[in-house]
Amino acid sequence: MIDTGTIAAIATPIGEGGIGVVRISGKDAAEIAQRIFRKPSGSQVDLSRVGSHTLHYGNIVDHDRPVDDVLLAWMKGPHTYTREDTVEISCHGGPLPLREVLRVTLAAGARPAERGEFTLRAFLNGRLDLTQAEAVLNVIGAQTPESLRLAVDDLAGELSRRLAPASTALVRLLAYLDASADFPDDEIETSDIDDGLSTAEAALAEVITGANAGMRYRDGATIALVGRPNVGKSSLLNALLRSDRSIVTPIAGTTRDVISESINIGGIAATLLDTAGIVETDDPVERIGVERSRHALATAAMVAFVIDGSQEPGADDLEIAQVLADRPADQRTPVVCVVNKRDLPQVSQTAIQSLLPDAVVVHVSASTGEGIGESEAAFAEVLGAGTGVQPSLVNARQRAALDRAYAHVTDAIQAHEAGMPQDLLATSVRAALHAVGEVTGENVDEAVLTEIFSTFCIGK
Repeated sequence: MIDTGTIAAIATPIGEGGIGVVRISGKDAAEIAQRIFRKPSGSQVDLSRVGSHTLHYGNIVDHDRPVDDVLLAWMKGPHTYTREDTVEISCHGGPLPLREVLRVTLAAGARPAERGEFTLRAFLNGRLDLTQAEAVLNVIGAQTPESLRLAVDDLAGELSRRLAPASTALVRLLAYLDASADFPDDEIETSDIDDGLSTAEAALAEVITGANAGMRYRDGATIALVGRPNVGKSSLLNALLRSDRSIVTPIAGTTRDVISESINIGGIAATLLDTAGIVETDDPVERIGVERSRHALATAAMVAFVIDGSQEPGADDLEIAQVLADRPADQRTPVVCVVNKRDLPQVSQTAIQSLLPDAVVVHVSASTGEGIGESEAAFAEVLGAGTGVQPSLVNARQRAALDRAYAHVTDAIQAHEAGMPQDLLATSVRAALHAVGEVTGENVDEAVLTEIFSTFCIGK
């Protein structure tokens, strides 16, 4: 499927740093390293005679001219990331030393690695299954400790383990159905079709439910703070961030554009959007701000509708509530009604709660910090954090395959209940098993692999 020659690439990010790493993998890794590495004494090191997983200090040389002082790590396959012989050269972390070390390595016989080729080799050589290989990207891109924990679990095979009951049940069921069809006159050990299908259905349903929750952990979520001017949206943003990010004054309409800041909400990387007050205005600058606020409202994963609890709802509050209620179905994200200024005498809550009867309501004081923890808990619950569902960091390709697998299983259940012939039942079971294999890697073609690993960085 791929060129099995020895590959090399810079494995650390571009930029200046204390250390940079050039990685070499393949059957000629040791020979190439020996051509370009010298001990402080000037002698070569024979990697075939030294122990695996050892470090060696010396220089990378270009025709005996020193290029950089380095530490060379020698790792004999199969006990490596790619299951191939591997050398990692740790040199000084500037762009030029790294490029020079890579240049010398390529001149010695390696070829430049393609995007994700190290991880692709790890998959093809059985070091990782496809769920683990794709989890590498989630580990690299994790934005919160919780999303990192979930990604590391998948890197250790958690998603495959959760799919195993479905895969095992489908394999056993398909073997029984095929044997019954091929050898109708033989005595075939009876298999419980209902039990096999229900096991597969339950396992797939659990992973798919977890995928809905995991989407937030992987992709993050946006929270739009909306409300009329001077209700405390910017103060709420500052209170949630525990810093003075937005300008706050007694003058209404201080915020005239959307301000974006990141925050960890229950392990979800959330982006808070402090929007301009949504009001009718003749000011052309304010109109632009209001339009951007409406766009943020339409694209956010959750809306925090901020209301001044010390005043009766006014016409602007009613108008915003109507905008929220009238959103199209595909834009109807959940709303948390944040009643601000609880440190001041409060008006009757009946009118406030009637604005959006289905919204979750929390009471806070952005100026004193009262209720901020409660608002964060409400945001987290609405976004799906801490619901008791085991999240799955499933990407779009995996989710589509899981949905197909689940649909084929439900088709098989309905066919069995309707008394359809077992050969038709086997068709649905076989399709479900194939879709599960698309997730774990048993059934995936070269074009799909190329697409998956092209999203990786070079050197990973």
